[in-house]
Amino acid sequence: FKGKKVKAYHNLEEALAPSNLILVAVPSAFVASVFENIPKELLTNKQIISSIKGILPVELQLVTDYLSTKYAIPQSQMAVIGGPCHAEEVALEKQSYLTVASADLTFAAEIKIQMQSRFISISISEDLEGLEWAAVLKNVYAIACGVCHGLGFGDNFQAVLVANAMQEMSLFLRHQAPLERDILSSAYLGDLLVTAYSTFSRNRTLGNMVGRGYSIKAAQVELGMIAEGYYAVNGLHQLRKKHGLRLPIAEAIYSILYENTSAKETIGNLKSILK
Repeated sequence: FKGKKVKAYHNLEEALAPSNLILVAVPSAFVASVFENIPKELLTNKQIISSIKGILPVELQLVTDYLSTKYAIPQSQMAVIGGPCHAEEVALEKQSYLTVASADLTFAAEIKIQMQSRFISISISEDLEGLEWAAVLKNVYAIACGVCHGLGFGDNFQAVLVANAMQEMSLFLRHQAPLERDILSSAYLGDLLVTAYSTFSRNRTLGNMVGRGYSIKAAQVELGMIAEGYYAVNGLHQLRKKHGLRLPIAEAIYSILYENTSAKETIGNLKSILK
């Protein structure tokens, strides 16, 4: 990466052909349409890095699962980039932290060498699936925190909400991606906290507008950016039903965004559940 000039392409196949390392950074809702006509041979023996924090809404797949299924790319040739980190603070050169996960720790270490800088610290992990799911889930719970903020709930309630959200995340990860992991580490808890509380968080901002009375469509238009959590809320709902998991906060946000229930009443019903 370092010292290389950027060359822009208007044709994706022309860009992929000479590339050995491909960084995927498009919203998850558009991943399938971007890749649908790409010949398999263009991705054969390529290394893929995903910085996408979302789930494909139709396929209900993580980005790495989709690419593995469609192009038979081994897990060892893929990596994901997680937080806790907001791009806005990277642009301001504020101290930031990333986590790179891959089944091949040597690959993850190579990415670390290329991406770390005086203000970016990088950890590596082999929990590819867990880190990718955690990045999906934290956006769902950031929307929940935004809704509660928009409704006027205070810091006390928000703290309990986030603590319970962490328990839901832990339950889902144990079921979906069983692996020995420290759920309290920065890659999981830290990423949830920064997404739930930061004013840079698009998902929190979306939820905040919904809590203040915006319709979801009006909130999306005013936001002007993709909030990955909106699609993740539905994906998590479908998977929760399929596997019989109890995730009260995630279900409350699904009912608000997709069933148009009253945000005030729905969050009010959570008060007796959260502890």
